[in-house]
Amino acid sequence: MPRLKDETLSIRTSAQVKQLLKMAAEREHRSVASMMEVLVLKYAEEAGLMPDNKKNKAGEGACNEGSQ
Repeated sequence: MPRLKDETLSIRTSAQVKQLLKMAAEREHRSVASMMEVLVLKYAEEAGLMPDNKKNKAGEGACNEGSQ
């Protein structure tokens, strides 16, 4: 099931990071935005992160912000 994309994200970064992101996107035949999404989702999966709405549906409590 496709994810609803209703949020906008704007970031400032260095030219080097932007170039690396473009290179990664080209290698994967993706847009830069799609590549960012893939990278964030992969990191979240590896780190065991889950959005609050998923936690609440699973019966878990909301994540404590600032606990890092």
